[in-house]
Amino acid sequence: MSSIKTICFDFGNTRLKAALFEGDVLTDTIVLPNDNDSTIIDLLDHHQPNKAILSSVVNHNTAIEAILADRTQYHQLTHLTEANFTTPVGSPKSIGADRLALSAAAVHFYPNQNNLVISLGTCITYNFINQYHQFIGGSISPGMQMRFKALQLFTAKLPEVAPVWNYPLLGYDTETNILSGVLAGMAFEIEGFIGATEAKYSNFNVVLTGGNTEHFAQRLKKRIFADQNFLFKGLYALSEINNT
Repeated sequence: MSSIKTICFDFGNTRLKAALFEGDVLTDTIVLPNDNDSTIIDLLDHHQPNKAILSSVVNHNTAIEAILADRTQYHQLTHLTEANFTTPVGSPKSIGADRLALSAAAVHFYPNQNNLVISLGTCITYNFINQYHQFIGGSISPGMQMRFKALQLFTAKLPEVAPVWNYPLLGYDTETNILSGVLAGMAFEIEGFIGATEAKYSNFNVVLTGGNTEHFAQRLKKRIFADQNFLFKGLYALSEINNT
């Protein structure tokens, strides 16, 4: 008997992405060119999923919601979504869909631990879920591209620099100074946030996810789990809870 297929959509500020699961195994990830009706229909025709879940932090094409509901067992991630964790601090309405998915993945894969999930995207989000499966909160800071762009945008003469990963710690010209400031600065920030949180909590686990996870993971001294697809795994876990 063939496995149930689930398609998970992650519409972020930078890219529109999807991941296909067969059973609980992630088998494919896809970057979508747009969220046009035809793009979603073609994707459904090709993969024939049984279930679908959408996480969106952008103003997406709302017509696709009806398409997904008609073609699959469909759930849209909102503050009303049933989750495997609680949100005792603040209003659930204020928590981004991406952070809800990351929290669900933390509880699903690392239950009964104090989890810090760090997501590298347009922004860096630090998400803390305690061992009682409560999303406590975290921090948001500018992401890599935002930092490179800001240096060019808010100065008269600094250029916008593209990331180069063999940068020196101490730059020797404008470009390498910016590379060190942005990339090493991000690594130091992440390391510092991990250290400060670890000092307060035992039974502590860290997951790094999102763009360029591999590059930053190599620069961290702290023990972490690096998983570029962690958000998708959280969406799958939420789909299993809500698409029953």
